Amino acid sequence: MTFLERKHKQEYLLDLIKKGRCFSLEQTANLFECSKRTVKRMIAELREEDYNIKYSRTNMKSVIAD
Repeated sequence: MTFLERKHKQEYLLDLIKKGRCFSLEQTANLFECSKRTVKRMIAELREEDYNIKYSRTNMKSVIAD
């Protein structure tokens, strides 16, 4: 995956999280055709960019916390 492809997928991941459509790591990894670890890294990078992303156990998905 090139840098531009990764950035594009990261922006799409952020959009999915904002819309509440990002569920399990496995489903997201299958969507992006990458590993679960790569999805974890992309979420960590978004957190470094000051997005307050948390995992909601009740909803079983990643959300942006207020």
